[in-house]
Amino acid sequence: MLLIVYIHLHLPSPPSTSFPTPTLPFLQPPPSPESEQEPPPGPPEYERSPPEFIPGTPAFLPPIVYPPPSVPPPPYHGPTQALWCVAKPTVPDPIILEAMNYACGSGADCDAIQPNGACFQPDTLISHASFAFNSYWQRTKMVGGTCDFGDVAMLITRNPSYDGCTFTLNM
Repeated sequence: MLLIVYIHLHLPSPPSTSFPTPTLPFLQPPPSPESEQEPPPGPPEYERSPPEFIPGTPAFLPPIVYPPPSVPPPPYHGPTQALWCVAKPTVPDPIILEAMNYACGSGADCDAIQPNGACFQPDTLISHASFAFNSYWQRTKMVGGTCDFGDVAMLITRNPSYDGCTFTLNM
């Protein structure tokens, strides 16, 4: 029996000896005037349309804190500087009177500005209104009360108390 074996070898091909043919500027045709003025057309441009409104779940939800706080936030203790609420001296008397009546009817302690009260003297509208405004504000500032009274009052840092009349201060 005769056995013939063929061996096939893969040899690498010889390197290519061809080189690109150089092109010289004088061998190329000059560009046409039309091609210099107009750039080649690019891809088509599209305008984006606004997103379509789809009713349903809101896009933004408020943050949720897990676990929820187990204790309430600390109470507001007010300003660290002593402040009193008094009437503005430039406001006309009828407007001050109306604001003072509001303060006395809404929680201010106005007994001291009644005749024979500790703060009745001096018997002036601005003095009485200042006492009433301060009493109201000191009692309500912890729950959101303001010293404004329709721009009739203002805060001061100097204690307005005098003689036997004491303007309260709740800090």
